[in-house]
Amino acid sequence: MVHAASHFFAYVSRLRWIRRWGLMRNAIEENVATHSWEVATLAHALALIRNRHFGGQVNADRIAAAALYHDATEVITGDMPTPVKYHSKVMREAFGDIEHKAEGELLALLPEDLRADFAPYVRESKLPAEDKELIKAADRLSAWLKCQAEIRAGNSEFEPAADQIKARLDEDGLREVAYFMDVFAPSYDKPLDNLLE
Repeated sequence: MVHAASHFFAYVSRLRWIRRWGLMRNAIEENVATHSWEVATLAHALALIRNRHFGGQVNADRIAAAALYHDATEVITGDMPTPVKYHSKVMREAFGDIEHKAEGELLALLPEDLRADFAPYVRESKLPAEDKELIKAADRLSAWLKCQAEIRAGNSEFEPAADQIKARLDEDGLREVAYFMDVFAPSYDKPLDNLLE
């Protein structure tokens, strides 16, 4: 049986070329592929923490897989900086429409018999609310960790963003995030040799 070629993964692999934080001076470059991997690992951790410590019943593996694709549409749209994306209700709605159309275009690159299998991961609207909540928290946590790394590298331009993101994380009040901040986040400040002790 001969299968038609699909460009889906070749296209998605180009996320490595899309830079994040385009309006900021970066000491440490970050691309969407690297960010997506970090969000997936953080979302997976938050889901496991919820299940283990806070009575959750979420599917951590599904959340990790969905988090891997959470910014996949940026291969079409590029990375829209948060201040632009959320500048106004009109901008947010317009960008939401563009993201929705980009999800459809990405899914259309897949063989037809696989589209329904990938849709829950590529189409954010198809995810359960609890999954979306944890992926969003992981996305914010990743952004805060990036800001902290920039600040440690002497880049004070990220200080206001770090404060805003931390305030939002605190406002969200997710116990899983508080746990991560207490147990795991302090190690990000340590040099490599201290992590091996």
